[in-house]
Amino acid sequence: MATRRRAGRRPDPNEEAFDRAAKRVHAHPMFRPMLSGAFPSAGFRWLDDAELTDRQGWARVRHDGEIVVNRRRRGDTDEWYWVLVHCLLHLGFGHLDPGRAGPLDHAADAAACLAVARFQLDAKLGRPPRPLPTPLPGGEEAGLAARWRAGGVPEGYADCGVGGHGGDLDHRPPPPDRYGWRPPAGTRVPTWPERFAVGLAAAASAAVEAAGAPRPGPGGVTRDNPWERARRWFVSSYPLLGALAAGFRIVADVELARSWDIAVAAVDAHAGEIYVNPLRAMPEQECRFVLAHEMLHAALRHADRVAHRDPYLWNVATDYVINGWLVEMAVGTMPDGLLHDPQLRGLSSEAVYDLLATDLRRHRRLATLRGTGLGDMLGERTPGPGEARRAVDLDEYYRRALTSGLAFHESAGRGLLPAGLVAEIRVLDAPPPPWDVQLAHWFDAHFPARERQRSYARPSRRQASTPGIPRPGWHRPDERERRPTFGVVLDTSGSMSARLMGRALGAVASYASARDVPAARVVFCDAVAYDAGYLPVEEIAGRVRVRGRGGTVLQPGIRLLERAEDFPPDGPILVVTDGECDVLRIRRDHAFLVPAGARLPFTPRGPVFRMT
Repeated sequence: MATRRRAGRRPDPNEEAFDRAAKRVHAHPMFRPMLSGAFPSAGFRWLDDAELTDRQGWARVRHDGEIVVNRRRRGDTDEWYWVLVHCLLHLGFGHLDPGRAGPLDHAADAAACLAVARFQLDAKLGRPPRPLPTPLPGGEEAGLAARWRAGGVPEGYADCGVGGHGGDLDHRPPPPDRYGWRPPAGTRVPTWPERFAVGLAAAASAAVEAAGAPRPGPGGVTRDNPWERARRWFVSSYPLLGALAAGFRIVADVELARSWDIAVAAVDAHAGEIYVNPLRAMPEQECRFVLAHEMLHAALRHADRVAHRDPYLWNVATDYVINGWLVEMAVGTMPDGLLHDPQLRGLSSEAVYDLLATDLRRHRRLATLRGTGLGDMLGERTPGPGEARRAVDLDEYYRRALTSGLAFHESAGRGLLPAGLVAEIRVLDAPPPPWDVQLAHWFDAHFPARERQRSYARPSRRQASTPGIPRPGWHRPDERERRPTFGVVLDTSGSMSARLMGRALGAVASYASARDVPAARVVFCDAVAYDAGYLPVEEIAGRVRVRGRGGTVLQPGIRLLERAEDFPPDGPILVVTDGECDVLRIRRDHAFLVPAGARLPFTPRGPVFRMT
């Protein structure tokens, strides 16, 4: 805190130097968490009379954060800066934590002052008020303290602190009325070392930024660093990915990279952000490769295409495919250690996944750009304050960016592209039909509509304009035929919502009724199977009484239909579930109707319709 001057008194150069040093300490990101924002906070206090043990000392620090400064000492700004930082580092290093050496352990206090002084010299935090012995001994603080307890503190090393012969550390308990309040009961107060660790990370981030690395924070990175130059290169010189690069934001934050274990980079397609680790220095050519890799992950919607597959193994498979494309297109330079196998050239992500799935244990040890065992495609998060900027649907945005980029790339004659990449972009331009349309096609394949025929055997029809001309009427032949039917295995466990079952059964009933299917064999399953028999299709959604709300075991229901004598052997089976079921083995034509995003615990052999 700044010192107070009496009115009309000439400014004291010593107090002005102290004020400048205190402002430097408050402005340093390393010490900001210790000086504000939590209870208790460190502070500086002038001392007129000698509360210091030695009047030659500069300052002492107490474990509640109060730093008592000797007014009689005179120094310049750099010297006062050293003194104040020295006391704060004692707190940050835990030298006043409960359970540490007591006030009579002079060897431990001397070793603590030596450790702090070495840190200050390495970090260039001020200038010591008195010359320090050179060279300062190395080794751990605990080892020095043990050695000095046995043989005594060497001459010169006892004065590395700023508290004089009394020492820097005041182990006495603080007065009970210093703050006048205490935090609520049960509230955990962060320790001084924990707060110092936060400040140290912030200082490291600021140092990296000053050295030219990307600027951390949601606003992106500085314009004169490799990551931003690589992004601008795509916008100006690479049409295929230029629109994507213009819409993405690069975020480089040391704390974020450490908390999410990001070794190099990761992408969040929902937020439109690429997260890079600012501590990983890379040339611009490698930055281009990494940015193109992450943008293709997001634009090709790899995170949403995982379906029933293992998410990490799917991430690895898509990495192989993307890296192969980028190497073939000569986009930047591939960093060392990335996944690339020329033998996989031309394979789709699904085909590569099937190859990797043959040896799960070995391939799980492969590393993505985020690290070993971690996928670089981050899941959906709660949108932040800047993420509402994209008011268009994500699928529409990425589809439009890639297809327009492909058109510009081809019209400008920028070179040939891998056939697999062009095919995936073409697929994005023609999205799959909705789930209800797919379900309708499934019904069409199994239950073709009966055709009407013309016949004069029926009573003739006559038109008013030509009453004398009889005309044939429409009719369906009166012939004995087996009417089509199908089976419905419905998951009625507790995880299935009534709304989900209503939507599924309503769609099934409407499509079956439109194709003249009179009845369907319905089986309800939770922990056991309940055979409801043949039900008119119009009653499946309206008047069916769902039984059972226990666990989920669907295989007995499948087995019941397959063995039923009154169920045709070629009758298809439709399984309605939320995916939280057992592994199913179905020996006849079948399909699954599941919610969007649900994952079946097995590889389905029939079509899967996902309700959106």
